Amino acid sequence: MEEQHSRRQQKIFRNVTLVQAGFLKKSRRPLPTIIGLLVTFAVMIAATWGAHAYFSLHSALVSMNGNNGSTATSARIAAKKPISILVLGVDQGLEGRNDKGNSDTIILVTVNPTTKKATMTSIPRDTLTEILGETSSTSYYMFKVNSAYQFGGSSGSVKTVSAMLNVPINYYVEVNMKALESLVNALGGVDVNVPFSFSYDWCDFKKGKQHLDGRHAIAYARMRYDDPRGDYGRQLRQRQIIQAVVKKGLSVNGLANYQKLLKVFAKYVKTNLTFGDMTSLAINYRSAASNISSGYIQGHDATISGTSLQIASTEELQKWSNKLRKSLGLSTQTLTNQETRQNSLNETYNGVDFSSNETITNYTIYEANSITPRSSDSW
Repeated sequence: MEEQHSRRQQKIFRNVTLVQAGFLKKSRRPLPTIIGLLVTFAVMIAATWGAHAYFSLHSALVSMNGNNGSTATSARIAAKKPISILVLGVDQGLEGRNDKGNSDTIILVTVNPTTKKATMTSIPRDTLTEILGETSSTSYYMFKVNSAYQFGGSSGSVKTVSAMLNVPINYYVEVNMKALESLVNALGGVDVNVPFSFSYDWCDFKKGKQHLDGRHAIAYARMRYDDPRGDYGRQLRQRQIIQAVVKKGLSVNGLANYQKLLKVFAKYVKTNLTFGDMTSLAINYRSAASNISSGYIQGHDATISGTSLQIASTEELQKWSNKLRKSLGLSTQTLTNQETRQNSLNETYNGVDFSSNETITNYTIYEANSITPRSSDSW
């Protein structure tokens, strides 16, 4: 009895001491205190996760941009204005290539946060155009649009496509096509609606909805010759993959998954978007990502001096120039460049008929400021 009484006395003394010291309240309801501690703990975890994700993202973007890890946001994005981004899928490293390579995929993206709409316009890689920003001594050069990258890199491609369509291009994203396989795998695969059954590069595709891993996504995006629509069919499938990646990427949750994506981006992606631009885009332009319209510039099959090309009519180029300018909130303008000039000369002097579906075999490249045909070795 005396021992029990002594323990009770010690317990009372301990509690009184703790109350006086402020460690215990006289309330008999400790639940609010416990909940408060749990909430505080959760906030600390969230803050730690957020900081880790922030610095992981920043580190990845520094790798993507060289030393462009600036947290500054460009004036256009800060003001939430419509923007255009040229996406270049570079084929370096695929199929045994070790040279600089061409831009196998060329897609001009516009994003308008006011209308909450985005567009994706594919430009066939064989489209004839004036190549700008190239480093050779030749000041005037007409050839396939994808060669602009080989001559002038992303900068040359931006200048070339911008002049071709009379559309300002604010940013570029250059993706090594090797990234597609790694990116899709990091996302756990993507779902696409296969337009027809085919096999390519040891991969089988059945018409209808299909889940693709990285290897199958690469094969799906690259197959060309067995598609009844040729390169246009391939462009459609490339846009399918990109849209599926965007959709899946926006739904990714968890730091581990983001880290996988960031590693892929850091290794295979180059861009002139800053860290500040990227974070602002993610916050203020996100709604447009769910409303994407897509299309492609339709060209005519042509053969010039034994080289296969695609030639877009002036009407087709004007149509897309108008659409893209409107999507950026700009007024339309009559397109005047080397492509429209060459088309006009060929209609006048060579009888080229863009309303015909037959392959054009009499298209001629003329000198920049005259009606003198260029020699085949100089264009």
